[in-house]
Amino acid sequence: MSFTPLLRRIREDKTNYRRRKGILIGRHAFVTVGISNENALVQILKPRTIGDEVLVSAHSRELIKHGWLGSRKNMPACYLTGLLAGVKAVAKGVKQCILYTGNRMYAPRIAASVKGLIDAGINIPVDEEALPTEDRISGKHIADYANLLKDNKHVYQARFSGLIKEKFVPESYPEHFNEVKMSILGKPVAKRKGKKVKVAKVEPEKKLETTKEKKPKVRKEKKVVKKKEIKEEKNGGKKS
Repeated sequence: MSFTPLLRRIREDKTNYRRRKGILIGRHAFVTVGISNENALVQILKPRTIGDEVLVSAHSRELIKHGWLGSRKNMPACYLTGLLAGVKAVAKGVKQCILYTGNRMYAPRIAASVKGLIDAGINIPVDEEALPTEDRISGKHIADYANLLKDNKHVYQARFSGLIKEKFVPESYPEHFNEVKMSILGKPVAKRKGKKVKVAKVEPEKKLETTKEKKPKVRKEKKVVKKKEIKEEKNGGKKS
């Protein structure tokens, strides 16, 4: 029996070479969506002989600049990250691309990012039935779930503890989503209040440092006086 060795990236389940081959032969720009435990990343790339060239990149942390207070990995955040990537791509002259998922499944959050790219003006060949609805994209399902848990405070605080720390009410997800969406598309949103706090407690530490510096100066002067007295005594003893 003959043995056919598998490529390392196939063994590690990192690359689907059939899909990859189609992208290289077609020379299409392609979009990838990566979702971690905390963030989402949307990139549009172009295959080159040297390697893939990143044309546009958008990270869910960039949503904070537009006033986003919600989770950075859920469906609304993935849509907004895709929308932000699409706005950047249109500004750079990228008009169309295809979706490349590699070995990953076509999940709802990936579909939300694709929907954001399409709404920004990027042409991506995808069936509209495979895209999520507006209610899911805007986070209405999260707001409805939060309303159901309102009566049980312990479960409510456990489920939305991260949002509560940010002083964000999960029931207002759809309204907040629309505000951030308009900000990404070019309309300003009111900035978050209460960011000017962190500098005040430095002055007392500086005062303590200056008082500590004055004490050794006095000691040095005393030491100098003692050395002079010792020299005079020695000289006096030689003369006698």
